Amino acid sequence: MIVTPIKTDRVEAGKISLKKLLDESLLSFNEGSILGITSKVVSLCENRVVPIGSIDKEELVKQEADLFLPKSFSPYNYAFTIAKKTLIANSGIDESNVGGGYVLWPKDPQKTANEIRQYLVKRFALRQVGVLITDSSAYPMRYGTVVIPIAHSGFLAKHDYRGKPDLFGRPFKVSVSSVAGGIAAAAGVVMGEGTEQTPIAIITDVPFVQFQGRNPTKQELDSFYIPILKDDLFAPFLNSVKWQKGGRK
Repeated sequence: MIVTPIKTDRVEAGKISLKKLLDESLLSFNEGSILGITSKVVSLCENRVVPIGSIDKEELVKQEADLFLPKSFSPYNYAFTIAKKTLIANSGIDESNVGGGYVLWPKDPQKTANEIRQYLVKRFALRQVGVLITDSSAYPMRYGTVVIPIAHSGFLAKHDYRGKPDLFGRPFKVSVSSVAGGIAAAAGVVMGEGTEQTPIAIITDVPFVQFQGRNPTKQELDSFYIPILKDDLFAPFLNSVKWQKGGRK
């Protein structure tokens, strides 16, 4: 797998559309490649920024969450939230590399991922194209963050080994490989998370990816996520606290 970061001009809220940014940043794109792009840049292009001081940040976090735990629950004053089927701090709201403001997640990341895929197919006359919209998140019991996918399009996001035999003929019972997660993590390392100004990456040489010449179906999307607080390996921990209902509809 080869990950090539794409340097862009500094993206500021509401100053450039996502299509124009892609027009300026992508000189070429090959069949069987995946485009990775950070959720922050997508949000800046959508002008999904709330001025600091216009609303209490804790209230904003609650509004953007499906479920939340108050920031008093954490010694670091971060609210634990579940938003868009993802466990994330502060509903994904960020203040870095903005120039003043709270950057929200994209309004509809999946819709945007589908639109980017269709844009690439049309612009470069391709059939097999993948798209990943990413953000970074912390892992339990590990320092540092890892980039995760919050939307994908154009390829199967997981490889299900369940029911298949291992090297000794024993059937796998729970093994499901997150293809989208692995690619997002690799792209994130190359793109960086500081002042690199490379929020886009092209991922090539991915023979392990099963491309689809269409957007993912609702069933495929649903199968990528575990229902909230159910059947999860970490359900005993997630269910041991009293989640409160957020304001996201």
